[in-house]
Amino acid sequence: MSVAHTFLGLLESQPRHGYDLKRTYDEAFSPERPLAYGQVYATLARLLKNGLVVVDGVEPGGGPERKRYAITEAGIADVQAWLAQPERPEPYLQSVLYTKVVLALLTGRSAAEILDVQRTEHLRLMRELTRRKTSGDLTDQLICDHALFHLEADLRWLELTADRLDDLRARLATRTDLRPASPHSATRDDPAARAPRRANS
Repeated sequence: MSVAHTFLGLLESQPRHGYDLKRTYDEAFSPERPLAYGQVYATLARLLKNGLVVVDGVEPGGGPERKRYAITEAGIADVQAWLAQPERPEPYLQSVLYTKVVLALLTGRSAAEILDVQRTEHLRLMRELTRRKTSGDLTDQLICDHALFHLEADLRWLELTADRLDDLRARLATRTDLRPASPHSATRDDPAARAPRRANS
């Protein structure tokens, strides 16, 4: 999310102080990761320098003077262009989890175990979001729905990948630049690794 453009959108409704912008932003868009004050005022300074906001007034206070910021016509045009621009969908083709699965296969570790651990974590977070959605207001419900839909898609990928581990292992074996671990490195993904050893007669 662009903090600068979000500030411009908030300022379009009315002039605000930096503190008010932070409070509104944190409550409406990022309740779990509030902005640092340094980021708030650095962002406002950049908007001011670029002519997208102006200082609309200064009020004395117990500490430093409180500046009130207002959006300019250029700022309105800028936020309008940002809102009209579609976001690029991210296919996550080189996701960290995919990398872990491939590295597990290459090093003789259990890729299935990695997927199981990740599935458990996804389910834990989904339960947490569902509880928050049940007890939250409309804003919480929409935010949680968005996160839950993404997590459900991730779970489908985890199941699909688990079903294709043997195919992926075979594919890696054909790559000259990606050689899996030697056959003596048995893993829990290999049925032979799970078979009990027979005692020497």
